[in-house]
Amino acid sequence: MIYKHIGLLLLAISAVPAWAAGDVTAGRQKSATCLACHGAEGKASVPLYPNLAGQNSAYLAHALQAYKKGERSGGQAEVMKAFVAGLSEQDMDDLAAYYGSLKP
Repeated sequence: MIYKHIGLLLLAISAVPAWAAGDVTAGRQKSATCLACHGAEGKASVPLYPNLAGQNSAYLAHALQAYKKGERSGGQAEVMKAFVAGLSEQDMDDLAAYYGSLKP
């Protein structure tokens, strides 16, 4: 019986997408360009922009990559494309880790 549970656990773990492997401290240092829209500590002061504080870091990393690849449109997508154009995958992971670590 225990082997069945271990097998299910291993299967579940292998199905989980890789978590953003970012560095929170590096992300905080890279977040200066994000402050204008997403606010200090990831809390936007303008309702047009989303709060990033406490957001799932894997989701944030995926969203940044999607903006960079041009897979997101509408809203402020064109603005975001410009901001992420110069970011490396590590930069995006670091930013995602930083904003994910903040309290909502």
